Amino acid sequence: MAIQIGISSVFSPVRFSPNSRVRQEKLRFGCRSILGDDEEYLIDAPESIGDGFSFSGGKYSDGPSRSDDWFAKGKMVKAYPVYGNKGKAKDPIFGLTMGASSQSSEDVFRWFSVEAGSSSNPSVLLIHGFPSQAYSYRKVLPILSEDYHAIAFDWLGFGFSDKPQPQYGFDYTLDEYVSSLESLIDVVAPDKLSLVVQGYFAPVVVKYASCHQDKLRHLILVNPPVMEKHAKLPSTLSIFSNFLLGEIFSQDPLRASDKALTSCGPYMMKEEDAMVYRRPYLTSGSSGFALNAISRSMKKELKAYVDDMRKILSSDSWKVQTTICWGMRDRWLSYNGIEDFCKSSNHKLVELPMAGHHAQEDRGEELGKIIAETIRR
Repeated sequence: MAIQIGISSVFSPVRFSPNSRVRQEKLRFGCRSILGDDEEYLIDAPESIGDGFSFSGGKYSDGPSRSDDWFAKGKMVKAYPVYGNKGKAKDPIFGLTMGASSQSSEDVFRWFSVEAGSSSNPSVLLIHGFPSQAYSYRKVLPILSEDYHAIAFDWLGFGFSDKPQPQYGFDYTLDEYVSSLESLIDVVAPDKLSLVVQGYFAPVVVKYASCHQDKLRHLILVNPPVMEKHAKLPSTLSIFSNFLLGEIFSQDPLRASDKALTSCGPYMMKEEDAMVYRRPYLTSGSSGFALNAISRSMKKELKAYVDDMRKILSSDSWKVQTTICWGMRDRWLSYNGIEDFCKSSNHKLVELPMAGHHAQEDRGEELGKIIAETIRR
């Protein structure tokens, strides 16, 4: 898919110096797909110049938005210490100092999380896939809140959570994600809990779970890359790992959000929802650089993690009640072999005929009821 992104200022051009004061200008963003569908998104936004190499760097909208409403529902949680102290983060292309939103926390990373239901109820942690946000569980949370303490969070590098520049506190390796998940769970759900994870972060969560089986009630995997043939990223995601081209495409809000969510299943995003997913890429270059870094890590490490996940879930030492929910219209991961794997490993399999890879987007209410029924047993 080819994308054209244009940025034109309604003021005279500004010469930027890394040491100059931040200036705000009114910019018009034009993002046009050139597949012949005549789809175009135009956003008037005040732009903060000086966030390194990116297509953006400022607030994407002056008026209220669904993204603002979603942020108001959540809170920032501190978990997982920042390693090293290498000064102000700079972008890897031009060496420009990144803006405040691109800098790591000084000591402990900040994670955005949304909670629903009483904290006295059993906890359920909802973990989004790659690339997505906690927002994808917006239809699941209300259903679980009736009987459970449901928590959805943004991974580091996504949504409203910290997006440290690689080599400035977090390098986006899968091992780091395992360790950081442990730190987060210790803060938000210190007692026993159930885990729900979707997509390409499933191997990370299973690796964490393998070392903490006594802490888990249930594990629910939604369209996980469990088969050997699943260990390669689809071209829609792997393109972000390409040298130079990856850095550029990861700054494209339509490639990074819209296409990544709609090319893997039947999901048709409403414009107000699409703007929530685009927002991180329209407000800071840090989101794109994080996407580029995690895509490179996935490309390098995913095969080993998928192999380990399959071995863990097939092992006699695995004692956690496990359910695999599968959106049958997944365009990224093949269903072939999933049924046999579940039978041989004695895991429950639930098919969602009308859902794709991001099942919580396609059939949020249905998935919520399945999760509630599964963990109630």
